[in-house]
Amino acid sequence: MNALATQPSDSVAPRPSDTPLLELLRTEPSMGIGKLAGGLGVTATAVRQRLDRLMRAGFVGRSTIPKPRGRPSHEYSLTVTGQRTGGNNFHDLAMVLWSEVRGVKESSVRRGLLQRIGTAMAGMYRHEITGSTSQERLESVATLFRRRQLACSVESHRDDTSLPVLTTHSCPYPELAEQDRGICAAERAMIQDLVGTRVQLSECRLDGASCCRFTASPMVAAGLPEKTQDP
Repeated sequence: MNALATQPSDSVAPRPSDTPLLELLRTEPSMGIGKLAGGLGVTATAVRQRLDRLMRAGFVGRSTIPKPRGRPSHEYSLTVTGQRTGGNNFHDLAMVLWSEVRGVKESSVRRGLLQRIGTAMAGMYRHEITGSTSQERLESVATLFRRRQLACSVESHRDDTSLPVLTTHSCPYPELAEQDRGICAAERAMIQDLVGTRVQLSECRLDGASCCRFTASPMVAAGLPEKTQDP
């Protein structure tokens, strides 16, 4: 399998019309033209035009899949640059975070600051959250994230259908998370405050998972690992 991706141009950015295609590519490691066209409800020609532009800008890469007979097929996936396009809208979080935690060495003080940052962020968005149950409020959080071009969904936990899970396919602040995973604790605290019940980061991209999953529950489920609950 050969991969092709062009270098990103500093002067090029994804268009608003590219958002549905980019979000669709976040949901699977790679997709072909037919599946992309079906998911977007447009023609294959329209998909190719968008992909060609996004490949030239360095947001999408193409892999060649050889076939025993006939012409090889192509599949498309987000490049590292493309994966970061959905996470550049939370500049307010980065400003609050770094103004609070920059230079802090003591772990106990750091944990306290991250908790306060999560609570402060929740205060910014609390008026947008609706619903009376944890499932409804988690759905409202997902709607909030999607309005900020973050691909996510709400589902039931694979081992217990009573546990709603928020699955996020893109990180709102990828470069920060790569440098300091304590930001995951702040995000969890924010979601927990908005949902109004216990929330765990049960899977995390920084641990090798394909996405991040936040599980809401009144109490810690038996056997469910606590991951990055503290920085």
